Amino acid sequence: MSDRHGTIKRVALWGICINILLLALKLTVGFAARSQAMIADGFNSAGDVFTSFMTYLGNRISSRPEDSEHPYGHGKAEYIFSMIISFSLILIAYTVFKSALDAILENERAAFSWGLVIVALATIALKLALFFYTRSVGRKHDSLLVIANSEDHRNDVFVASGTLIGVVAGVYGVMWVDALVGMLIAVWIAVTGFKIFGSAYSVLMDTNIDMTIKDSIWKIVERVEGVDHVDSILAKPIGVGFIFIVKVSVNGSMSVDQGHAVAAVIKERLKKEKKVGDVVVHINPA
Repeated sequence: MSDRHGTIKRVALWGICINILLLALKLTVGFAARSQAMIADGFNSAGDVFTSFMTYLGNRISSRPEDSEHPYGHGKAEYIFSMIISFSLILIAYTVFKSALDAILENERAAFSWGLVIVALATIALKLALFFYTRSVGRKHDSLLVIANSEDHRNDVFVASGTLIGVVAGVYGVMWVDALVGMLIAVWIAVTGFKIFGSAYSVLMDTNIDMTIKDSIWKIVERVEGVDHVDSILAKPIGVGFIFIVKVSVNGSMSVDQGHAVAAVIKERLKKEKKVGDVVVHINPA
């Protein structure tokens, strides 16, 4: 777990540094050229800075060990901060969409600038690198915070590509494309925000575990010697892992000691699985 939290910390710090750099470049060039698409992309980078900082803070809190008030640790902090990130993205989407819509209604025109092209290309290159890096870390450590970051970086590649299209269209006198791209960027940010919200909400509302994982847990329990059959398996999320509540039936003539021995074997085997944080076993007579 210490390796997991250390890696996520590095992901967050890299994201903060690179997004601050891109934020400064995009807004400087965007306002100078009056490009709504680049300004929208700049506000998107402001959201990325916030996202990376929330990743850092959420990871720091979730890395704390269990204590008397939090017997199962602080793992759900990842999902609380993921939800905060989703709210910020939705708010940024609204701001960007309104700004781009006003530009269309007021017939604002963007001036072509090679700075716009260079910043857009630099954004695509840097965000591609961040996307592949964060995606591999997120999948390896099963972190919603990092996966949310990787999706945001991937979105930024498409956003920057859209900005580039708007700039090139402006060269040929199709000025409305710039503001339209800004609006599409806003919609993209909003979709990402709602997607992250849904993932965090599922965990915080104790949604059951994926059926594929549940089936594999079921088969492990069935193979334990002394188990007649499995009655039910429930899972309660505690951050990255789950508490499994397993109900099994055993031979009714078993002694209490023998029944507890079967429960101990079930718990020992399940604790080796990746998603299992703790196991509670209830024994019923068959």
